[in-house]
Amino acid sequence: MGPKKTGATKRRRKESLKGEQEEEGERKVDHRAGGMRKKRGNNKYIGAHMSIQGGIWKAVESCIEMGGKSFALFLGSQRSWNRPPLDQSAAAKFQEQLSLQGFDPAHVLPHGSYLMNCGSPKKDVFEKSQALLIDELSRCNLLGLNLYNFHPGSSLGSITTEQCLENIGRAINHAHRQIPTVITVLENMCGQGSTVGGKFSELKGIIDKVRDQTRVGVCLDTCHAFAAGYDLAADGGVKSMLDEFDQEVGLHYLKAIHLNDSKGAARKN
Repeated sequence: MGPKKTGATKRRRKESLKGEQEEEGERKVDHRAGGMRKKRGNNKYIGAHMSIQGGIWKAVESCIEMGGKSFALFLGSQRSWNRPPLDQSAAAKFQEQLSLQGFDPAHVLPHGSYLMNCGSPKKDVFEKSQALLIDELSRCNLLGLNLYNFHPGSSLGSITTEQCLENIGRAINHAHRQIPTVITVLENMCGQGSTVGGKFSELKGIIDKVRDQTRVGVCLDTCHAFAAGYDLAADGGVKSMLDEFDQEVGLHYLKAIHLNDSKGAARKN
């Protein structure tokens, strides 16, 4: 027999046990991943664009190292139209890392190739862009991701804005027929040159042309919005922009935010 336990000792042991149970309760077992899945609290999912150098799964590891809870990444080289297929073992390792680290795939936002111009008036560029969009969505599928963000496109000054929007809608619809489930997320643009998407009405114009509107959304880039004339630095500037976005597009389409600073001043409309 050991020493008689006092009421205070019993309380301390009870509190200690409760603490251990709470700590254990913060973990979930994911048998499919073959290990413990960490629970990630807090409803703010903030991160950054991560490199895939050394393997696409490295993006997950890098995000964890910086303390992020969401991240963006490229799905292949940004310098080539023709890229090798995504290795299935690398994709499996990526999914395994997501699961082990407790990431919801909805908090991972791949970014499209800068080569792609789905609004192009040039037949060869449009066809290559459309094929690249399908390839990118298929990579999302293989990685277990359901969102894909890209820049809408440019008229190159040789077709009307409406024709450019028609091209983008056509490319999205074609890609949706080829690849199921992945949501195409349009990014607002700076409104300079012949790019489209600087006006929220242009984003809505594309959305209206997408047959399955459950598979389209918007990522708001603050630097692009600032350059397009939304003075987010002014008092009430953010609310004013979001109110206009809600009126023109609808906040239910907002899937993500690229929170960027700007070196230039807001454009005067």
